[in-house]
Amino acid sequence: METASTPQNIDEYIAGFPANVQELMKQLRATINEAAPEAKEKISWGMATFVQKGNLIHFAGHKKHIGLYPGPEAIEAFKEKLSAFKTSKGAIQLPLDKPAPLSLIAEIVSFNVKRR
Repeated sequence: METASTPQNIDEYIAGFPANVQELMKQLRATINEAAPEAKEKISWGMATFVQKGNLIHFAGHKKHIGLYPGPEAIEAFKEKLSAFKTSKGAIQLPLDKPAPLSLIAEIVSFNVKRR
């Protein structure tokens, strides 16, 4: 799902999606900000991005899921806890029809903060 124009910030990025997706994205954003309060927000590679001494995590809306991109080290470290989700080397797919594992996402963000 692409937004019509390039968003300038995460608020604009989230606003470009349907209400149910916006709600999930707002939950992700709040969870990430709580786990990494010093992280800065920006749009990078067309995705919501959180940086603190480098990229911490990105998320992006798709047709049937939200892609969460914490990097390959985090995927490897949490592979057992992520077994219920479709993952790849650096990505996690969060289906739009299921609640997001917010406590696990907070753990992953904290892991990335400590790695930096």
